[in-house]
Amino acid sequence: MPSTISCDVAIVGGGLAGGLIALAIRKKKPDCSVRLIEGSARIGGNHLWSFFADDVAPEHRWLSAPLIGHGWNGYDVAFPGHFRTLPSRYYSVESEHFDRVVREALGPKGLLLGREAADITPTAVALADGDLVEAEGVIDCRGVGDTSALQLGWQKFHGAELVLSNLHDVTRPVIMDATVPQIDGYRFVYCLPFSPTRMFVEDTYYSDTPSIDVLATGDRIEAYADAAGWQVERVLREEVGSLPVAMGGDHAAYWAAGGRGIAKAGMKAGLFHPMTGYSFPDAVRTAATIADAYDYSGEALHQMLYGYSRALWRKRGFYRMLAAMLFKAAEPEERYRVLERFYRLDAGLIQRFYAAQSTWGDRVRVLSGKPPVPIGRALSAIWNR
Repeated sequence: MPSTISCDVAIVGGGLAGGLIALAIRKKKPDCSVRLIEGSARIGGNHLWSFFADDVAPEHRWLSAPLIGHGWNGYDVAFPGHFRTLPSRYYSVESEHFDRVVREALGPKGLLLGREAADITPTAVALADGDLVEAEGVIDCRGVGDTSALQLGWQKFHGAELVLSNLHDVTRPVIMDATVPQIDGYRFVYCLPFSPTRMFVEDTYYSDTPSIDVLATGDRIEAYADAAGWQVERVLREEVGSLPVAMGGDHAAYWAAGGRGIAKAGMKAGLFHPMTGYSFPDAVRTAATIADAYDYSGEALHQMLYGYSRALWRKRGFYRMLAAMLFKAAEPEERYRVLERFYRLDAGLIQRFYAAQSTWGDRVRVLSGKPPVPIGRALSAIWNR
């Protein structure tokens, strides 16, 4: 017989955004009852999230620090005409560890795993099995959602965690190796040395479409490892995904497409870096903001999160403009030149760019000088977003 489950806050979607919100509330308000509803059997799915140290403000590191599995002092980038090592500290979070941390914090009572949400209102979640979750407020964190209101490119990827039978000589992450053949837009390979015999290799594309030919990208990962002299003993894990890169669109319409009056967070709320598609820094900031709130009613959560997302959308027009220039002004096989030029700039500028904290001076510097794309096409891309 269907039952009713009562709580203070119900979070629908146990991915990065939902899991972080649940963790933050449990940490800051231990007496607040939280239910994290996830359709699969685990939290965080099958993912790896990485970020630079300055992407997360010092006052929010209490939330991110327990999740970190790997860290490095510096990283490399490589292009056909430019190689550089940058000093920013870099971290990675593995979903398997994320799952363990969330489970420990919420306990069995706080997790509703393998439970699909059939319908959501600002104060209730009807589950597909007939049960009803009644809450003071509901937050929808179920992924990207309907993107028809946005003008998007895509950062798509196929990653493989490799166990090697020999030692590699990579000491730092290689954030972008664009010396590889340019296919399907701007292509680069991303490498994380987890141990002397464990390497994560990701074949990544800034592409016009989100579709991925997994067989082809798998072959390219294998070829990259062979060229590096890495002898692959086995593949521990693989992940495939597509992140939106926002060039423009109607923020209000995107938000409304997820359900009017319903609070949203994560990708569904448009909380991602428009140029990179990365959501970890925004997810940490959003979770910390929610944890500091005092009114968890459905209406209050909706107003707070919509206002927060709307303000960031307005603030980040510069990054959407750059994304439009990358996708519309540069020929797909020449897009790497835009990033090659960018990585010749000041290290602090690059650091602030990834944290979505670019100053006016940074913006002038990025746009100054001879652009790596035709000027006419660049202007057209800006005005026709």
